[in-house]
Amino acid sequence: MHETDAPEGEALEVFAPAKINLTLHVTGQREDGYHLLDSLVVFADVGDRLRLTAGEGLALQVTGRLAAGVPADARNLVWRAAELVGWRGRIDLEKHLPHGGGIGGGSSDAGAFLRAVGWQESAVSLGADVPVCHLGHAARMSGIGDQITPAKDVISFFAVLVNPNVHIATPKVFQNLTAKSNPPMPALPAAGAGGRVWIEWLTTQRNDLQDAAQGVAPVIGDVCVALAETDEVLLTRMSGSGATCFGLYPSARAAHAAAETLAQQHPDWWCVPTVLS
Repeated sequence: MHETDAPEGEALEVFAPAKINLTLHVTGQREDGYHLLDSLVVFADVGDRLRLTAGEGLALQVTGRLAAGVPADARNLVWRAAELVGWRGRIDLEKHLPHGGGIGGGSSDAGAFLRAVGWQESAVSLGADVPVCHLGHAARMSGIGDQITPAKDVISFFAVLVNPNVHIATPKVFQNLTAKSNPPMPALPAAGAGGRVWIEWLTTQRNDLQDAAQGVAPVIGDVCVALAETDEVLLTRMSGSGATCFGLYPSARAAHAAAETLAQQHPDWWCVPTVLS
């Protein structure tokens, strides 16, 4: 049964995981202004939660520790996703991800909504990150976000996500980007490649938006330095257009220890240990 035909009052609960760009290469810009991307995207085991109750009209309530600043109207991507599919009812959105943090908070919420209602068509009109978040698992994202290739052989990574409580508008980052025609990603490591091979491969890749984002919010550099100084860290990088950064670690123990250290050193930062897969 299609969700738009669900009985009034029926509720669905869905998880919207944080989206992490392990790599993000900007390979060009089209005449219409859209940038061409080539990115390896994975998802965390931390995220937002949505509860969908079919009914008349459309209503959105945003709660949770990180609800501040998140719109509860047509500016919210979940609302726009509901309008796209013609769904009506009440959406309760519990925010656990930073708003405007480069980890697909809004896009992941919209993608989770679209999965829940069984939407099968393209959702790139909602934003470049929405199609890969609609898929909801590791993938290579290219074009303007509309070309999605599942990446089934990506291994899991222990990680720490850190956001310095800074909201960055993506358009400002792209405006600050000077080089817009950079090399694409090479082929991903072969099936069966271990952690060492993956880390070595990732260290040769880039996030082409990192310097541009750091020009908008210099604290991103502080976050990367702080991550780089934690014990056993294997790789640090910014995700998406920032300001959230991540560190990769060889074990869950190392990731949790790093998150605890960073939280003690920077109590005003959002620091979360997680598994990326």
